[in-house]
Amino acid sequence: MKKVLFIDRDGTLVIEPPVDYQLDSLEKLEFYPKVMRNLGFIRNNLDFEFVMVTNQDGLGTASFPEESFWPAHNLMMKTLVGEGITFDDVCIDCSMPEDNAPTRKPHTGMLTKYLDNQEYDLAHSFVIGDRPTDVELAKNLGCRAILLQDDAALLHPERGTAACEGLEAYCALITKDWDKVTEFLFAGERKAEVRRTTKETDIHVALDLDGKGRCDITTGLGFFNHLLEQIGKHGGIDLTIRVKGDLEVDEHHTIEDTALALGECIYRALGSKRGIERYGYALPMDDSLCQVCLDFGGRPWLVWDAEFKREKIGEMPTEMFMHFFKSLSDAAKMNLNIKAEGQNEHHKIEGIFKALARALKMAVKRDIYHFELPSSKGVL
Repeated sequence: MKKVLFIDRDGTLVIEPPVDYQLDSLEKLEFYPKVMRNLGFIRNNLDFEFVMVTNQDGLGTASFPEESFWPAHNLMMKTLVGEGITFDDVCIDCSMPEDNAPTRKPHTGMLTKYLDNQEYDLAHSFVIGDRPTDVELAKNLGCRAILLQDDAALLHPERGTAACEGLEAYCALITKDWDKVTEFLFAGERKAEVRRTTKETDIHVALDLDGKGRCDITTGLGFFNHLLEQIGKHGGIDLTIRVKGDLEVDEHHTIEDTALALGECIYRALGSKRGIERYGYALPMDDSLCQVCLDFGGRPWLVWDAEFKREKIGEMPTEMFMHFFKSLSDAAKMNLNIKAEGQNEHHKIEGIFKALARALKMAVKRDIYHFELPSSKGVL
């Protein structure tokens, strides 16, 4: 089945003129940053059809005569063709907002051939645009949206309109960076979710490797929560961890099983590992120096060079620190080489977790223009 990118024009392919919002002269023509190299890459490497969908308010009227519109539009299209970017269809609506025409975004009147044709896989297609109407169009088409904004503020009713209610759920990605758009379309979301239930623990872990560092962590162990939050915050990973463990026995099963579930979640989210840096970090924390080097090479191994003189830090037995990282390494199928030195025990273990987070952030980073498996063996 065919997949489609329904692509907005102004604010998406080109910069929308800030005063009158009309691209009606050659002087106003300015391409969106990085759009050409990315659309060229997508066109050459992925199997999406390209459909331009744009509202041009009052095109053909005295306020926006066609002779003002076509020169800039045609130059834009000619320039894109020169970069290998062609559109399978161009849909332009000329109505005014108050007309509420069925052909005007977010309505689907210009796109009925895609709705009525079983050859098209709209569930795996996307609308790319910079306005709430583009997200609403995705909703009406039965596909998902890529919103070219810094955040979802425009989709909140208090910032947008009542029609924005619930639109954020239809966004697969929110970014102003076309590199991120291409990375997403090429490799998909790097999210995973794991539920691990035994007679000793019930654990739910969900993460997004390309998140913002948002954390929601509850393990029953305050200091353990604090350490796990370092992974999310300093690794740029959205991380949810909910643990119900047999703390009435001791902390062992809660800590070990959390590491196993988290490691499996990381492994799943990495997917094919194509394009990742693979390796990744040392950082100081006050009196301590902590080094965590890792390799997502597919073979678990732990080298541990850290000693703790206290029996516990918070509610966590220090003997469980190495056990946590061994379990994490095993489940994530990664090498971990950890070394820490210093006098303050709290600083040492927190430094290790922060260094792990930074190593993860470095190692999972992708380069879409060298989207190869980082291995001479051809397998990870």
